[in-house]
Amino acid sequence: MPEPVVQAITLTKEFTRGQTVVTALQQVNLTVNRGEFVALMGPSGSGKSTLLHMIAGMDKPTEGVLKVLAEEPATMGERDLARWRNNHLGFVFQSFNLLPVLTALENVELPLKLTSLNRARRRENATTALNLVGLGDRLDHFPRQLSGGQEQRVAIARAIVTDPDIILADEPTGNLDAVSAKDVLALLQRLNKEFGKTILMVTHDPHCAAAASRLIHLDKGQFVEAEMTV
Repeated sequence: MPEPVVQAITLTKEFTRGQTVVTALQQVNLTVNRGEFVALMGPSGSGKSTLLHMIAGMDKPTEGVLKVLAEEPATMGERDLARWRNNHLGFVFQSFNLLPVLTALENVELPLKLTSLNRARRRENATTALNLVGLGDRLDHFPRQLSGGQEQRVAIARAIVTDPDIILADEPTGNLDAVSAKDVLALLQRLNKEFGKTILMVTHDPHCAAAASRLIHLDKGQFVEAEMTV
């Protein structure tokens, strides 16, 4: 039986800008099952990043219900939300978000500092994650010493080091050249197919979206089409 890990029920999100109410998502219904690789695609302002942020607990719905791993992030206090997020979610951003003063190993180790693991175990897990993304020979390199594609792979290693249930990727290839983008997408596919990671990826690039197993189009806050890509 499919196991739902994300369930949105008549989900609506509105923002107020001065005297104007802007609807980012309108009456959205969505189910994502464990092990799926879903691409959310649409033009700027379509609501795709807003949906990702709500799944991560970074924003709250105006109306409707959003359950992630049978929990409602919108109802959690800040401390519980931070702990839940660190235990269950991994994040990959367009801008990498690596700390320039830390090595690749130290950047990947960061999420583990919120756990009870000792330093030796944290270093071991971070090294394993970097080996998995093909950067076992770059442990002591700083971000400025890496290419854009390598920086994004460090970011992916950081996202998976806590063994999360869900990986949320927001335009993960947006700052990469074509070759590096292809490598990053292949890595995400491997994490999905070999390790069973559930991945939700926001993109405006159809080539990037084609890496997913399920494609959902958003336009003006609503799903206009949903289809399987493979």
